[in-house]
Amino acid sequence: MAARLLLRSSLRAASVCRAARVPVQVQVPALTRGMAAGGIPTDEEQATGLEKVIMKAMKEGTDPYSMMRPKEYAGSKADPHLVPSITNKRIVGCVCEEDNTAVVWFWLHDGEAQRCPSCGSHYKLVAHELPH
Repeated sequence: MAARLLLRSSLRAASVCRAARVPVQVQVPALTRGMAAGGIPTDEEQATGLEKVIMKAMKEGTDPYSMMRPKEYAGSKADPHLVPSITNKRIVGCVCEEDNTAVVWFWLHDGEAQRCPSCGSHYKLVAHELPH
């Protein structure tokens, strides 16, 4: 079965190639792929569901599922680390020094920026809306 299909398609291709050698007066339709006539749809055109929501949000410049790397903050009182939360408190872990293996855990409450009890970095709780 496969051999027959291969033979038929090769015969058709050979006949078209022979027809292409005919003088210029005879017009032979060019071979085109089915998708090439209408164009191949882009990722945005064929995306559906959550993928479409994410692509639309990324185009607008928002990050709906916090997929991108967070912005770097100084950790000072004027520029505290922002911690998103859907409630009015959240537990935060601070690795105070770069080579430190211990994590200092503390509760962060809504309101003013709070300090890490060990190193003094400032953290502030910000409201976060769920994307759905």
